Amino acid sequence: MAAAARVLHEQGVERTTLADIAREAEVPVGNVYYYFKTKDELVQAALAEHTAHLDELTGRLDELADPRDRLKGLIAAWVEQRDVAARSGCPTGTLAAELGKRADGTLDAEAGAVIRRLLEWAAAQFRELDLADQDPGTGPDDLALTLVAGYQGMSLLAHALRDPDVMTREGARLLRWLDGLK
Repeated sequence: MAAAARVLHEQGVERTTLADIAREAEVPVGNVYYYFKTKDELVQAALAEHTAHLDELTGRLDELADPRDRLKGLIAAWVEQRDVAARSGCPTGTLAAELGKRADGTLDAEAGAVIRRLLEWAAAQFRELDLADQDPGTGPDDLALTLVAGYQGMSLLAHALRDPDVMTREGARLLRWLDGLK
């Protein structure tokens, strides 16, 4: 599953073959065919891997007492992945974008569910911060959307420009934004 997630992220769904996954996993191609009959099953496995990674990250962050520190930890984790983002973009975001262009429309909803899971976790942190709604659009769900959109934007730009420093600079901007929320 980890190999499928890596190769699909680096090459995209359409360019990836089951043989590519087998090579990355260092197993005979027959093993991959045994467990995954179709490319869509591999995509589902990659999405499960993305979900597991997100759950592991947020689980570690949930150990921090302060929700603002949890959100800062999330931003720091994104910035740590700046080289990956510069090479291939956000693993889940790029997969969701690619799957959204397919006609069947089922796997893109599954990719969207992973992003929604992140949005829900971030909104819970903002709820716990109990920020006063001073203006429309500053509720916990809106703030979570702003944060995750910032991440997706910086990942996209880092990838398009092949510049990991975009992640560093935009991560610092997100931290300043977060600190400015009262």
